[in-house]
Amino acid sequence: KTGILMMNMGGPKNAHEVQDFLQRLFSDRDLMQLPFQKYLGSWIAKRRTPKVIEQYNEIGGGSPIHWWTHVQGQGMVDILDSISPATAPHKFYIGFRYVNPLTEDALEKMENDGIERAVAFSQYPQYSCSTTGSSLNAIYRYYQNNRNPTKIIWSTIDRWPTHHSIVHSFAESIEEELLKFPADVQNDVLILFSAHSLPMKSVNRGDHYPQEVAATVQSVMDRLGHSHPYLLSWQSKVGPLPWLGPQTKDVIKSFETSSHKGLLLVPIAFTSDHIETLYELDLEYSKIVPKISSKIVRRAASLNDRPTFIKGIAELVKNHLEGGLTCSRKLSVCCTSCPTDTCKKTRQFFKESQKIIDTFNEKIRQSEI
Repeated sequence: KTGILMMNMGGPKNAHEVQDFLQRLFSDRDLMQLPFQKYLGSWIAKRRTPKVIEQYNEIGGGSPIHWWTHVQGQGMVDILDSISPATAPHKFYIGFRYVNPLTEDALEKMENDGIERAVAFSQYPQYSCSTTGSSLNAIYRYYQNNRNPTKIIWSTIDRWPTHHSIVHSFAESIEEELLKFPADVQNDVLILFSAHSLPMKSVNRGDHYPQEVAATVQSVMDRLGHSHPYLLSWQSKVGPLPWLGPQTKDVIKSFETSSHKGLLLVPIAFTSDHIETLYELDLEYSKIVPKISSKIVRRAASLNDRPTFIKGIAELVKNHLEGGLTCSRKLSVCCTSCPTDTCKKTRQFFKESQKIIDTFNEKIRQSEI
C-alpha cells in the first residue's frame, strides 16, 4: 500500500476556523520566530481574526484549498493506479499545518490504514524552510513523540520547481488567458509573475525559495518561447521588516506609466486558488486597476483541476517512487545559521529510509526479471 501525503499550509473552510488557523500559524517557530511567541502569537491571531474573516467572506466564506487538494489528490491516485501498478494501490492523504485535517491526524490515519510506502509530497513546488520545511519537521516530531516505531518506509518530494507538471500547466494557462485580450493588445502584454514574499532575514540565511521561484519563471518563459516581456514580483508582505521585493501591488501601480497595453498576473507559487489569489490578487489589487483604466489587467487561471497538471503530478510521484531517492539532493543542505536543530534531524529521518528503499527497489527489479 502506497500513501501520498499532500502537505500544505491549508486554509479555514469557514469563519469559525479562522482564529484557530491563525493561532497555529503564528505559533509555528519554523515559520517565524517571535519573542514570547506563545503569548504574542495568540494576541496577533486574535487581533487579526475579524479582518481575515471579512476577507474570507468576500471570497465565499472560506478557503477552497481543501476542495482543490482533494480533487487533485483523487485525480492523481486514479492515474497512478494505472501507470504504476507495481506500487499500487495508492491512496492520498491531506496534511495541513494550521487547519484540519492536520498533518499529525493524517499521519495517524496512514499508520492505522497499514500504509507500507509513503511519500511526503509538498504542494509547494518551490521549497522554503517556512512552508515545506515546517511540514517535514512536523512529520519528524510526530514520530519522535510516538512511542511505537513506524513500519512505513518514508520518502519526500520536497521540491519540483521545474518539473513539466507545473511548467507546462502554467504555460497553458498563460496562453489561454492571452487569447482573452483584444487582438490588438495580445502581443503587447507584460506578464507579471507573483509569488508569496519572504522576509529578507530568511533570504539572507540561505532559504532556497527565491532562486527556485525564479527557476520556475524561467522554465515557463522558455516553454513559451519568451513570447512576451515579463517580471517577477512578490505579494503578501506582513509587518514592518524588510521582505523580498518588488511588491506586486507596487508593480501594478507603476504599470500606469508603462508602454504596454496589457498586464497578465500569474500566481506562480500556488497550485490552486486560495485567499492569496481570490482575495489579494482578484479583489484587493483590482482596486488599483481603475486608476490605470486605459490598460487591460487580467489574471491567469490557477492550476486547480487542470488535466495537464493532475496527469503531471501523477507522473512526478511515479518517477519519484521508481527513482529510489528518499529526498532531493538539495534537502541535505541546511540554511546558514539555521535557527532550529530540528531541520537536521528531519533530514536524517528521511535519509534513514534510503537503505530500505534501495533493498525494496532491488526486490522489485528482481521480480520483474
